Amino acid sequence: MPDVIIGRTVIKDGIMLAPMAGATDHAMRTVCREHGLGFAVTEMVSAKAMMYRDRKTAVLARIEDGDTPLSVQIFGSEPETMAAAARELALASYPGCETGNRPASIDINMGCPVAKIVKNGEGSALMKSPELAEAIVRACVRSLEGTGVPLTVKMRSGWESAPTGKNAPELAKRLEAAGAEMICIHGRTREQFYEPSADYGMIAAVKKAVSVPVIGNGDVVTAADALRMTEETGCDGVAVGRGALGNPFIFDELACALSGRSYTPPTVKERLDTAVRHTTLLIADKGERIGLLESRKHFAWYIRGLKGAPQVRDRIMRAESYGEMTELIYGLLETNE
Repeated sequence: MPDVIIGRTVIKDGIMLAPMAGATDHAMRTVCREHGLGFAVTEMVSAKAMMYRDRKTAVLARIEDGDTPLSVQIFGSEPETMAAAARELALASYPGCETGNRPASIDINMGCPVAKIVKNGEGSALMKSPELAEAIVRACVRSLEGTGVPLTVKMRSGWESAPTGKNAPELAKRLEAAGAEMICIHGRTREQFYEPSADYGMIAAVKKAVSVPVIGNGDVVTAADALRMTEETGCDGVAVGRGALGNPFIFDELACALSGRSYTPPTVKERLDTAVRHTTLLIADKGERIGLLESRKHFAWYIRGLKGAPQVRDRIMRAESYGEMTELIYGLLETNE
């Protein structure tokens, strides 16, 4: 697959890590980059919380050395607030984010299906209000003038699953006209959440509707899935989401597939070593208590499919120390190799 260029950034082979709240933090992005990931997007950042100078928001938006190129994703429903947040992030002037590393782009979330987000008219709820969605993009693009940072959007197929509810192609046209330089489309409506399978037809329709790069998203869990999506939809690249949970190796697999090399899956020990590495990064970033709590779900993802995993997963959820967790994890080696 060819590279995708937005602004001054090259997305190698059009492959990126999709934003996932509660998952794609600095630790996960680091592990994925160690296995070949190039471009990533942060967890979604509340534009309104930024205006209140929330410290947790600064952590989500912070761009550490080595964690680039990185797009910062914001969500909200007020054009002026979104525009102000976009500019502060683009200039790396938001308090707590002063690393000197500027974002590759500012991405607007129009895809989150979670109830607490959509009830405020944010996330995928914006797809029900095309005029507001367009106004937000236009305001953010104006605010980014002179920064060199482009504006991108991640959306779904629409709000409802009925044909009249799938308005992504029409909305994509409006957002391109408003200045969006790339569209990432998850091939499901908000109503569908994550089932059934992603609708390739909608991804293809968005690609036909606009001239800016289009990234497909949904159900990419193997390199074969990525290749099939691009072949069947004509999209310019793919965003790997849930397929990377507990499986940063998917980026190694993609690199091999795209270069014609054979891929050797990780051994059980390599999977477990990477899970422990992920945990050490979480602890370094967030402290031992929070790092260990958040590592539980990641451990569960890393050990999926292994013999004895259900029993170990239950014990991990009750473990209270790093030593106890790692002992439980490595205990799986005896029954899986």
